[in-house]
Amino acid sequence: MIFIDLAVRNLRRHKVRSVLATVGIIIGVVAIASLGIMGSSLSTLVGGMVSDVSDTVLVTPHLAASSGDPFDPRNTLTARISERNVGLIEKAAGQHRVVPMIVASDRLRVQDTSGYATVYAVPAADIPFLLEREAGLYPQGRSSGVMVGSLLADEFDLHPGSRIEVGGESVRVMGIAAERGMGIDINPDYAIIVTEDWYTERHGAQDYSRVVVKVSDLSEIEDVKAAIDQQINRRNEVVDVLDSREILEIYYETLDAMNIFLLGIGGVSLLVASVSILNVMIISVTERTAEIGLMRSIGARKREVLRMFLYESLILGVIGSVIGGIVSTVVAYFASASVGDLFADFAVSGEAAIPLPVVIGYVTFAMAFGIGTSIFAGFYPSLKAARLNPIEALRYE
Repeated sequence: MIFIDLAVRNLRRHKVRSVLATVGIIIGVVAIASLGIMGSSLSTLVGGMVSDVSDTVLVTPHLAASSGDPFDPRNTLTARISERNVGLIEKAAGQHRVVPMIVASDRLRVQDTSGYATVYAVPAADIPFLLEREAGLYPQGRSSGVMVGSLLADEFDLHPGSRIEVGGESVRVMGIAAERGMGIDINPDYAIIVTEDWYTERHGAQDYSRVVVKVSDLSEIEDVKAAIDQQINRRNEVVDVLDSREILEIYYETLDAMNIFLLGIGGVSLLVASVSILNVMIISVTERTAEIGLMRSIGARKREVLRMFLYESLILGVIGSVIGGIVSTVVAYFASASVGDLFADFAVSGEAAIPLPVVIGYVTFAMAFGIGTSIFAGFYPSLKAARLNPIEALRYE
C-alpha cells in the first residue's frame, strides 16, 4: 500500500498536470463509447426502417458504376428498363408476380407549402398488391385521384378528399397508404402513388425505373434470379438482379464498416491521450530521479519502483475512464436521440431504441481500453525508473 500512497501523493503534488492527463483519457473514452453507441443506434434505426420483404427480387437498370467504374460518363445518364425487357422478365419469372414501376420526382404543393416529392407510377392492379390501405380508396385507371404515404399525410394533415397540387395540377387524395417503412421494392411513406395510366397520360409513355418480382415460394428465389439473368443478360449486362437478402447484406456491411470507422476515430483520440500520459510519466521520472535513487539505496526493489510508477498511470486511467464512461453514457443518449430525430420521418415507430446491454458493452469496452492504454503508456517510464542506477540517481540534479 505504501507505493500506492506514494503514487497518489505524487499525482496530488502536480494537480494541473494530472488533471490535464485525465481529461485526455476522459475525451478518448467518451469518443469511443459515444461514437460506438451512435453507430449502433444508426444500425438499429436502419434495421427498423427496412421492412420485411424477403420474398422480393429487384431488377434495376445496369449502371456503369456497378461494374466498378464510377467515372464512366454513361453513369450520369438516366437508365431505364424497356417494355420489351419487362416482357422477358415476366417470361423468366413464370407464375410469380412481376410489378414494373416508374420512379420520378414532381413538385408538390399543399396550400401555401411547396416542395418536391417522390412519385411512384404503378399499374393500377398492382397497387393493392404492394400496399396496404390505411384510409380511403386505391387509385384506379386514369382517374385524377392519387394515394399518399402515411407520413406525408401526417405532415400536411391530408385525408381522403383533400386536394393537393402535383406538377402544377390539382388532384384529389383518394387514399392513404399504411405506414410501411423503407422497403427494398418501394418506399411509400413519404411519397405519392399514382397509376401508370395516370402518369403516362400526363408525361407520355416511358420505360420503367425498376421491376419488382414477388416470389411466392422463397426456395425459388435463386432460380428466378438465374432465369432473369439468363433471359436478359445473355449478351450484354442490361440489368442488375438482386434479392432482398443481398441488398440488406450490403446495407449492414456498410453500417458495420461505418461503425468500425467511428470506433477508430475514438481510438485515435485515446491514443493521443496516452501520449499525454507518457509525457507526464517521463517528466515525473526525471523530476524524481534523486528520490528513486534514495528509495533504491534503502532497499526498494526494481519491481517495487516499477509498480509505484505503474500505479500512477493506472490511477490516471481509472479516474479518467470512470468519468468518461459516465459522460459517454449521457452523450450517447443525446446523440442517439439526435439520429432518431434526423430520420424520424422514415423510421418505423419504436425501432430506434438501443438495448441496454449494447450501451453497457460499448461503455465497458471504452473504459477497459482507456485503462489498458494508460497502463501501456506508463510502462516505459516505469521500466526506465526501475532500471536507474541508485548511485547515479542520487547524484542527479
